[in-house]
Amino acid sequence: MPDRRSHRGADPRDASLFAPEAIPALREAVADLAWLLGRGYAEASSLKLVGDRYRLPDRPRQAVLRSTCTDAQRADRLARRLDPDALAGRAVRIDGFNVLTTIEAALGGAPLLLGRDGALRDLAGVHGTYRRVEETRPAIALIGEALADWKVGPCLWLLDRPVSNSGRLAAILREMASGRGWAWEVALPFNPDAELIAGPAEAVVASADSVVLDRCADWSPMARLVVERAVPGAWIVDLSGPPGTGPAVAEEPSGQ
Repeated sequence: MPDRRSHRGADPRDASLFAPEAIPALREAVADLAWLLGRGYAEASSLKLVGDRYRLPDRPRQAVLRSTCTDAQRADRLARRLDPDALAGRAVRIDGFNVLTTIEAALGGAPLLLGRDGALRDLAGVHGTYRRVEETRPAIALIGEALADWKVGPCLWLLDRPVSNSGRLAAILREMASGRGWAWEVALPFNPDAELIAGPAEAVVASADSVVLDRCADWSPMARLVVERAVPGAWIVDLSGPPGTGPAVAEEPSGQ
């Protein structure tokens, strides 16, 4: 069936799957999975072991996986992570679908995952097809306003050419940038990850893709920064720390 969604909103099951009482087990699962991966155990079998131990349905299992990295990965990523005050004058390469869908999800009231590396991720992702939703243009506007306030240098948006409707999104980005005087370029490579990783070294990468973060130079948790700045009611499921640290519960969205 065609995708007829008009919002990047929550799954009907999310209210119970990510309810406050579910968060302690999810944090335990993240800690356990990080321990296993840090000792070389395979991802698929480790996730099954952890998911079975905590009796997690598929969606929370994916949340645990997306929130987890090893201690070594976490330390390495944090060492290269830049805050907004370090972005002035820097060229930025934006992992387009990765950043945009997270902010769309925040505006749509979907749960967002704060992972061990401090990056913010959504649960939907893009798998071959991108559908513009009502949150698309507002999300782009929030990104543009933030980049302008931070005095970021020229920005290059990278969109996966094989993803359906990437060309239409590129047209929207170019139109909005032209109308607001933003120094943006948009490219549609077949493999944006490779271009984000390859550099140039002086450009800051805006992404939460784990493969990219482990191999790029400086990076920015752009989606998290924009959400914290402009979407105060966003539903954040904080799985960033070991059990017993951070907020006691995840907050549900407040009227988004």
